[in-house]
Amino acid sequence: MNNITKKTGLILIGIIAGVMLSMNFSAIAKKNNIEAIHPLPIEELRTFAQVFGRIKSDYVESVEDKKLITEAINGMLVGLDPHSSYLDKDDYKELQIGTQGEFGGLGIQVTMEDGVVKVISPIEDTPAFRAGIKTGDLIVKLDDTVVKGMSLNDAIKLMRGKPNTSIKITIVREGETEPLVFNLTRAIIKIQSVKSKMIEPGYAYIRITQFQEQTGENLAQAIKTLFSGNTGTMKGLILDLRNDPGGLLNGAVAVSAAFLPENALVVYTEGRSVDAKMKLHANPEYYLRGPDEDYLKGLPAEVKTVPMITLVNGGSASASEIVAGALQDHKRSIVMGSQTFGKGSVQTILPLGNNTAIKLTTARYYTPNGQSIQAQGITPDILDETDNGDDQQRLRESDLNRHLSSGKKNETKAASDTEKAALKALKPGSIKKEKKNDSKKSKEPIEFGSAEDLLLTQAMNYFKGITTVPEKKNEETDS
Repeated sequence: MNNITKKTGLILIGIIAGVMLSMNFSAIAKKNNIEAIHPLPIEELRTFAQVFGRIKSDYVESVEDKKLITEAINGMLVGLDPHSSYLDKDDYKELQIGTQGEFGGLGIQVTMEDGVVKVISPIEDTPAFRAGIKTGDLIVKLDDTVVKGMSLNDAIKLMRGKPNTSIKITIVREGETEPLVFNLTRAIIKIQSVKSKMIEPGYAYIRITQFQEQTGENLAQAIKTLFSGNTGTMKGLILDLRNDPGGLLNGAVAVSAAFLPENALVVYTEGRSVDAKMKLHANPEYYLRGPDEDYLKGLPAEVKTVPMITLVNGGSASASEIVAGALQDHKRSIVMGSQTFGKGSVQTILPLGNNTAIKLTTARYYTPNGQSIQAQGITPDILDETDNGDDQQRLRESDLNRHLSSGKKNETKAASDTEKAALKALKPGSIKKEKKNDSKKSKEPIEFGSAEDLLLTQAMNYFKGITTVPEKKNEETDS
């Protein structure tokens, strides 16, 4: 009797799965005008149903159907690439909040690699940034919970929380022989998307930390303020996109449109579906949301011609790479710094109903001249001569497992020493002594745009025709 029940259950699961998948494939085919769809993989669906049934009947504890199906969905998406994922109600809500520029947490942009959380970039003016968390750091423990085996969404949930609550983060960092421990206090992360100032008369500085819903409007206001406050001719403008992890696509188009001629091509995308093939131009149609008034209208005409330098580094990703690539291809700005992150894929948020969604990679970005950003990044016109190779140690898109190919061959890369150290640190008993945060070794990060910012000095020297490279100050050694 028990076997009959199992078989009946498996058959029902198979029928339901088959009907649902058939309906979904038909809808996709109709939407994308696809004439022929490959037949459903019946054997694999049967295996899925058998596994589902075995778990329900034989697993040591009872498991809800909802949990099994949710984990199966997670597995499908996580196995595709580092950026596709399933968003439950909480994740979907947090995503929407994050694009508005305010949320509770530590201020770290992260991804998942081999079961370890990797830091893409700390966000400026946040607890993580001030504590000295660096790009490429591998998070192996959150409080006493080992990250290995945890989903990225679950790890992010642990890092986020109520303001003024603390969390202990254990990381592995390249060059360090033992794990580092950081005790951080969560805060309301209010990201100021656009920062601006006059460096000196005639030279303006604009920094974009992240592309959000209001970035275009904030940039327009910053430009108007800078140009109206300058008493003479504007001699140069520096656009700083360093450590900018990206954000909303329309924000990138708006920023590009502020400096490019009207209707200039900013970026185009290529994917399998009709919706994934887009050409986005410097036109309100492509950056405004709804019937709002064009906030770029009325900008000083000089902003289209003033000499420009765009600063980038290994933490410049996605939307910031789109802007740098567009300005570079149209010869509107010189790009200075180091190779960018190389995140050139489009993630589309596809609502599923019941306040859930999937974030699915649907296309690749290309610069106006046809350069693929994916796994390559933007190559600066002028390299950062003050870096001494430090930025070359950064984590990049091409370092991530299952990263989407740029289409070129020989793109594989062996695991870095940092990855090997992280995996070793996860072995039982390997973390025998947790190394506390040492203020001498975890120095405060240099503030971009400050007097200590050597790349900014290099950019100013270029504007003024000075060829001398600014020298790094001698760092104090541990006694």
